[in-house]
Amino acid sequence: MQKNNITDLKNGKLLPLMEEFYTIQGEGFHAGKPAYFIRIGGCDVGCNWCDVKLSWNAKDFPPIRADEIIERAVCYPAKAVVVTGGEPSLYNLDYFTKELKKKSIKTFVETSGSHKLTGIWDWICLSPKQQFPPLKEIYSKANELKVIIQDKNDFKWAENNAEMINKNCYLLLQPEWSARQKILPEIIDYVKNNPKWRISLQSHKYMGIP
Repeated sequence: MQKNNITDLKNGKLLPLMEEFYTIQGEGFHAGKPAYFIRIGGCDVGCNWCDVKLSWNAKDFPPIRADEIIERAVCYPAKAVVVTGGEPSLYNLDYFTKELKKKSIKTFVETSGSHKLTGIWDWICLSPKQQFPPLKEIYSKANELKVIIQDKNDFKWAENNAEMINKNCYLLLQPEWSARQKILPEIIDYVKNNPKWRISLQSHKYMGIP
């Protein structure tokens, strides 16, 4: 890789884009809202149930200009961009989000919090993973805590994380897709007994959209 490209990767002017698409947000607090999704390649968390494992190896996705992504994002009616992955916190997102804000685009990110998060965000969705826990600093910044529930043991993990977030952070439990039929009744009962939590479903999968 040329020296200029290495520099632009470090300063965030180049990003290893896996895919981008305009769709309806399918999960979390903002489910049902339109947004332009940016999926960045590269992840070192390695969830065994990840439904986008192809995103893990950043080398599979040649870096492209952040400005090109922005040019496409502004063409869509919903002035909202969701950055996901992979793991977005692996990259410097200061430049990307700063330029998006100049275009009056709201910025959303979903992160495991496993690395220092950069960027200017209107909304931070923290989705913590047990094998690579979040840095402590992200808890005070999160607007939404979304915990994936695969089995009963994950409820304790969810509560441990809920003890560290700020008082204005929304709490959501989401069934792991492949275990949803078995675990969803457990989540329903748990939320009924612990009403500080809400349920998040991957509604985009039910709708058959990205």
